[in-house]
Amino acid sequence: MKTIKKISENIWEIPKQGKMNVPTKIYASDSLMELMKKDKTLEQVKNVAMLPGIVKVSLAMPDAHQGYGFSIGGVAAFDLDRGIVSPGGVGYDINCGVRLLATNLKKEEILEKKKELLHQISRDIPKGVGRGGAINLSKEEIKEVLEKGAKWAVEKGRGSGRDLERTEDGGCIVGAKAENVSERAIKRGLPQLGSLGAGNHFLEIQEVEKIYDEKIAEKFGLKEGQVTVMIHCGSRGLGHQVASDYIKLMEKKYGFKDLPGSNSPNSHLERRKTAIPDRELINAPIKSELGQKYLSAMAAAANFGFANRHLIMDSVRKSFKRVFPTAKLEMVYDVAHNVAKIEEHVVNGKEQKLCVHRKGATRSFGPGRKELSEYYQKTGQPILLPGSMGTASYVLVGTKKAEEISFGSTAHGAGRVMSRSQAIRDFRGEDIKKELEEKGIDIESGSWKGLAEEGPQAYKDIDEVVKVSHEVGIGNMVAKLKPLGVMKG
Repeated sequence: MKTIKKISENIWEIPKQGKMNVPTKIYASDSLMELMKKDKTLEQVKNVAMLPGIVKVSLAMPDAHQGYGFSIGGVAAFDLDRGIVSPGGVGYDINCGVRLLATNLKKEEILEKKKELLHQISRDIPKGVGRGGAINLSKEEIKEVLEKGAKWAVEKGRGSGRDLERTEDGGCIVGAKAENVSERAIKRGLPQLGSLGAGNHFLEIQEVEKIYDEKIAEKFGLKEGQVTVMIHCGSRGLGHQVASDYIKLMEKKYGFKDLPGSNSPNSHLERRKTAIPDRELINAPIKSELGQKYLSAMAAAANFGFANRHLIMDSVRKSFKRVFPTAKLEMVYDVAHNVAKIEEHVVNGKEQKLCVHRKGATRSFGPGRKELSEYYQKTGQPILLPGSMGTASYVLVGTKKAEEISFGSTAHGAGRVMSRSQAIRDFRGEDIKKELEEKGIDIESGSWKGLAEEGPQAYKDIDEVVKVSHEVGIGNMVAKLKPLGVMKG
């Protein structure tokens, strides 16, 4: 804490020191920084700076808070020859992400049937822990999903190529290998494709309340008063199991195990002990066999996440049609939050291929990046930042400055300030439902406990997070979305 320095408005630094290979940078206002000091966020950002092969800087986005290994909101890039890949730098919910749909309906057109619409969506889309999915698959079919992602769904007649064009990576990360995903992970994923899940996952009917950039909003297909739908979920139990599997495999192969013949439970391999400041940062060299297997399994789980949101979108379109026969829902974009990707970035004036870990962070590529579809080449990519339940969400746009200072990254949402257990102790789901309804926000939830866990008070101020992103220039404001109805797991 003593070494953290405010170097300019909204930008903080922990200088390189001790075992750190690079300095850290934290993008936060004074108020957001005070929240980060209350948990282990800053310690985790500093720990990441000690990892082998890290390049340039260890970063924390404006919504950062304590996570597993990396902070949630942590970003780090690693040299492909000397660097590592860490499941803790991706997270358990691989490709937890957000998809936004723009409708041809205005708020006034849906108000009378809003509850009916929300209830129809709730009937059509499974939600909650352990709930089955919207589609039954064989093991061979799910392996296709793991390697093809949302492309698989389009091949099956769900959605179109236009949807894929407006999905990060075209809805499919190259290099995915189903053979590197365990049978247990596949078994967990089999019944869950097309389902919302629980925790902070949600589906929200919204209104475009305010436009900040008319030209870019028009390109995104957004205008004031318009109804939108935001889908926030990930790879369900399959992604969680992939993370668990590879954390165990890396621990077994590279460290945090007893030396042969040692009687001490605390005796670890010295080489890994000095390289890993926290056992939650267990990793494998990127070029090792295990590192490559993890990246291919992570890509497969990410593809499952893309396909999952795609199928939910397909169900939402059908739900809208049942209540509003003339409804049309077009994709704005789909972004992934928890992934590690091989990307090219400029380091010390030279282009370099890096493995960029974004954990609870959104890619923020500006105009001209080759990864973007032709449709968004001139604007930069849409960035989707969901707020907490009952508060606004935002659409931003990627920037060239983000590519220069944050490896093309920005925040992913509001970020928690309170643990789920604390939220359950402090709030009642019934009270939260009443508060939301008083604001004109209908709610469909699987349980009172789930509502209490996700109460708005458990999260940071999304307005402040977005303001910092915009002011720093790592994601610029385009539109503000106001909730009208929420479906929670």
